[in-house]
Amino acid sequence: MKRAYLSFWLLVILYGLSLVAELLCNSSPLYVSFEGSSYFPVFQYCTEDEFTGSGRHTRPDYKVLAGMPVFADNPGNFMIFAPHPYGPYESVTPESLPVEREVTIRFIPAARTGSVDISRNLSIVRTRLFPFFAGTDKQLTKPAKLTDYMKFPDSFFKAVKKRFENQPAPYETFIVENRAGEKYKAVLAEYKPRDAPPKTIRVLLKEPSTKGVTPKEVVIDRNLEPAEDVSRLWGDIEELQRQVLISLAEERFDAPVSDYRVVVDGRQFVASFEKTDVQFPFPPVAGHPMGLDSAGRDVLARVLYGLRIALSFGLLLVGCSMMLGVAAGAVQGYYGGRFDITSQRLVEIWNALPFLYVMILMGSIYGRSFGLLLVCYGLFNWIGISYYIRAEFLSLRKRPFVEAAMCMGVPSYKIIFKHILPNALVPVITFFPFLLVGAIGALAALDYLGFGLPPPTPSWGEMLFQAQQYRWAWWLIVYPSLSLFVVMLLGVFVGEGVRNAYDPKEYTRYE
Repeated sequence: MKRAYLSFWLLVILYGLSLVAELLCNSSPLYVSFEGSSYFPVFQYCTEDEFTGSGRHTRPDYKVLAGMPVFADNPGNFMIFAPHPYGPYESVTPESLPVEREVTIRFIPAARTGSVDISRNLSIVRTRLFPFFAGTDKQLTKPAKLTDYMKFPDSFFKAVKKRFENQPAPYETFIVENRAGEKYKAVLAEYKPRDAPPKTIRVLLKEPSTKGVTPKEVVIDRNLEPAEDVSRLWGDIEELQRQVLISLAEERFDAPVSDYRVVVDGRQFVASFEKTDVQFPFPPVAGHPMGLDSAGRDVLARVLYGLRIALSFGLLLVGCSMMLGVAAGAVQGYYGGRFDITSQRLVEIWNALPFLYVMILMGSIYGRSFGLLLVCYGLFNWIGISYYIRAEFLSLRKRPFVEAAMCMGVPSYKIIFKHILPNALVPVITFFPFLLVGAIGALAALDYLGFGLPPPTPSWGEMLFQAQQYRWAWWLIVYPSLSLFVVMLLGVFVGEGVRNAYDPKEYTRYE
């Protein structure tokens, strides 16, 4: 199968890249030339004293060292970093991220609210912002009536009449329209009967919500100066109000601030102060195409190193499990009889032990590690393949070529491993890719549950656990799960191709 062949080589290439991950993703330089001497920090431990003479024998921060005068001012001293100069354990400083260093003041017009007090004959007694809602800049004529400026539905007049007649009335909202065709909300509050009927009724007028209105923005830089493309609104703000806005923008560089209301030409605006704050996890930016995790570590580096750990664990586990399973199944199937029955009952008892509890117990005693996880999982993972090998040996041990070898006096171990086993390897070869996929998935599941590799080991399961804690960090969900899906899919394709290669009825289909 062509897709199985391509999947196999793609899987080999991915694993090969992960094996040389230190040359692709590393916070240490690949090569350092200093004072005529050559250093290879990727392969050897170099102290800070060797480059600065500070007397410190700790590992230096090479990125800080590269910016020092001893390297920056001397062309003969230089460093060559990996293509992606970030390691799986390096925490990036917020200052190194390429984010904007500006504060954007966003002005959103606040919805206006006015009122008008009317008498029984709908004459206007008092108003607040009524000319705006009426759509006129002229003074109101006296005596003025409400209906001279706005159109109201009949239900509005009925509700007003009930209130003037001192009858109970609920809270009611109406849609009204002025002469210019602009529509607003008119609100009558809930009314309860009083000792005497009211002389006036207040009608609240509300402007529609400003949600969806394009806000006006002013960008303030670190020098506390507006950008050149300042909107006209900024120039219409009073000087005192501008100083207040600039002082709040200055505070926003260090910490969030509350919104501020400002009045411009009689219109109220809500000024919000926005700035991109660096908090981890951080989304993909230049230099970090897969983003950063909750500790500020590069996700791309951790995905690549996690690929090596996942495939190495899978290959070692499946290899050891195959050897144990083949040996156990071969001995049971070859000797048969009471030995086979007794061994099979013991295997079933062992298989009934709860693996997860054993893993938790061993981890609490010896601590979590790659070797312990491999041993604990390997103690249980061999049982499945032993069943298939046992069945093959039970089928092959009575064949003529086996009986002929027995008659010739060939030792049992030679008959098992030289004559029967080569003819019983079909289940081993067929199940190997599928067992590999299962081992990779099991490692990710254990790391996700917190019973796998110890932190801060780069692991896909550990990154998916972070994604559960920070559900808004989509990059922690997408990239580890996509890597896990691709590797397991390639493994399934390889297994499918191997299975079909051993199928005696190649590409058989029902029609």
